Amino acid sequence: MTNELAEFYAGRSTPEITQDLLGHELIYDTPAGRMSGWIVEAEAYLGEQDTAAHAFNGRYTAANAALYDAPGTIYIYILRGYYMLDVATQAAGTPQGILIRGIEPHEGLDLMQQHRDKPVPDISNGPGKLTAAIGLQSKDLNRTLLGTHNLTITAEKTRQPREVAATSRVGVSAGSWQDRPLRFTVAGNPFVSGSRKRDWDRDDHGWQN
Repeated sequence: MTNELAEFYAGRSTPEITQDLLGHELIYDTPAGRMSGWIVEAEAYLGEQDTAAHAFNGRYTAANAALYDAPGTIYIYILRGYYMLDVATQAAGTPQGILIRGIEPHEGLDLMQQHRDKPVPDISNGPGKLTAAIGLQSKDLNRTLLGTHNLTITAEKTRQPREVAATSRVGVSAGSWQDRPLRFTVAGNPFVSGSRKRDWDRDDHGWQN
């Protein structure tokens, strides 16, 4: 991981990092070409005390070990047959992370549509959809650092949200953390999962620039 990426995570809470991640670009380089998209939706998971987190009550397994690694470590897992992309956020041993839930395509849309033959915005408006669109369909990069192979997230925003919305997370089962506002989205962006067409900003997609 680059020094710039390391600085992005350093000394900040996971919800703060999650909110700030909106507008950064997810980039995946493949032999067929580069695919990228601006992050428009992400959820924070806060480790041992978070009833919805994979590390709730200190749970540690081979499957979730990436969460206990250094900040910027990629955590890939399968949920209902779909690959999910998560990133660890805190110092090693503190198992907190961010689920990337939606991206607005930037580069390589034609390649994404070869992987996932859907119209926009349905191509990448959900966590399983975006990994399918970019062709991230294995756990090969699990427990590797962003930027050390062919998957990274820019250290700086490349687009600025006009407004960030905070809501409860999606598909979280009952528990004391069920309704906490730990899902952050670019308000009005069509690539936010489950968003209503009447709420879309069709001109600017919720961006300032």
